[in-house]
Amino acid sequence: MKNVLFKKTLFSLLLLLSFIGYSQNIPLSKDAKASVITCGLGNETYSYFGHTAIRIADPANNIDVVYNFGAFDFRTPNFVAKFAKGDLQYFVITHSFSEFLNEYNEDKRSVFEQELLISQDLKQKLFDKLNSVLLSEERYYTYKFIDKNCTSMVVDIINSTLHGNVIVKKEDTDKTYRSILFPYFNGHFYDQLGTSIIFGTKVDQLGTKIFLPFELKNSLAKTTFQNHPLAKESQTLLNFEKETPSSWWNNIYTYLIILGFVVLAHNKIVDKIYLFILSLIGIFFVLMGFYSFHQELAMNYNVLLFSPLLLILILFSIAKNKRWTYRFAVLHLIFLIVYAIFLINKAHFLIVLPMIITSGFVLVRVAIRNKKRIPIII
Repeated sequence: MKNVLFKKTLFSLLLLLSFIGYSQNIPLSKDAKASVITCGLGNETYSYFGHTAIRIADPANNIDVVYNFGAFDFRTPNFVAKFAKGDLQYFVITHSFSEFLNEYNEDKRSVFEQELLISQDLKQKLFDKLNSVLLSEERYYTYKFIDKNCTSMVVDIINSTLHGNVIVKKEDTDKTYRSILFPYFNGHFYDQLGTSIIFGTKVDQLGTKIFLPFELKNSLAKTTFQNHPLAKESQTLLNFEKETPSSWWNNIYTYLIILGFVVLAHNKIVDKIYLFILSLIGIFFVLMGFYSFHQELAMNYNVLLFSPLLLILILFSIAKNKRWTYRFAVLHLIFLIVYAIFLINKAHFLIVLPMIITSGFVLVRVAIRNKKRIPIII
């Protein structure tokens, strides 16, 4: 969730190389602390959900370092294709704490810290484990939106240090991943719409796993370990109100204006263009479902609205084959009814509803234009 450029990654590693190289031989002092850092939401796509990191601080040894599990390199060959396919390698890097905090201060994003109430031996074990991962091939992992990200990696390494599944999700386990994610896109309308229609059935499962930074923060506050709280009360290191930039185009009004134009234009060419765009989106969804390793993109029932078969309807219409144009229009009206019924209890029902209505108007018009007239014999 937190992206960095290659130069910054290299700089951070070189900066701490002398320390990291022998860090596993450094015993932490009794004043050392280990804590979970939660960073606030931003307005860049990668920062919509916040960020999670681990801090190890030991003044006696002049150590104050942040371990960040959310780095990736934009210079990776075929970066976009790898990201889309789901085999892009993320990796762990370190920052000095002051550098880390300054970056979020510049971005005007809040930062919270929860110190772990664990024994000296467990702090040492966590410290050694983090450095071992950093200096081995384990620092690389294949990013998965829900199952493996900067937050889940922090949960996993702390749980492995504590020898058990200590940190588990404490709230919203009765909500789906889609319902949990939906509010994070508030103020970014087309991102909210795009993720609503590109995600498939996986995000409609109950969100029982911790995969978002503030889920971890809230769960950590309610977690006990060895009959006492696992973490101290959260401390606010930086506090900013999230400001969502206004946009003349990225809002529901442009969406409704475009769809309203399609409905009111009542024009054959406009109808064809609209259906053509839907079919192209549907073809993209199908291809991504087969191509990508991201399970969130598989089994996408939204193709009932964005049907690739609309392209065939358009071809029949261009060929002036009224019978099959009519049949495909009716078929897609049935798809639309099934889709609307299936979507009623989903988080994205209301945001997609205007498109369902628009498609209904267009398909009914196409069906009426191509319905075979019954001759009247007098």
